[in-house]
Amino acid sequence: MIGIVVLLGGLAVSVKLYRQYAAAPYQVRLVSVSEFTDASVTVVFDVHPPAGSDTRCVVRARTRAGAEVGRDEITVRGPAPDGADGWIRTSYTLVTTGRGFLADVPGCGPAG
Repeated sequence: MIGIVVLLGGLAVSVKLYRQYAAAPYQVRLVSVSEFTDASVTVVFDVHPPAGSDTRCVVRARTRAGAEVGRDEITVRGPAPDGADGWIRTSYTLVTTGRGFLADVPGCGPAG
């Protein structure tokens, strides 16, 4: 019985540490957000896909209160250009249903 408790505790700690420190296979960094209007926002971001593959990224915009006013999934074509260390820069104008206050790229993954 004690062995099972110790095993489960070790497993829980392992999962927590993996989630905290493991590098995501699709890394994203937000470069800039600009041109907020009542109908759109421009988001510039870098994505580092594994092995230079095509990538699917979610781009979204929110109001000051946190309500989502725009969301889209876009495909970023790989591989990265020479000299970019695997990073692909993308500029995207997201259509919104109202004036956004924040915009981000919450995640990327393999293109379907």
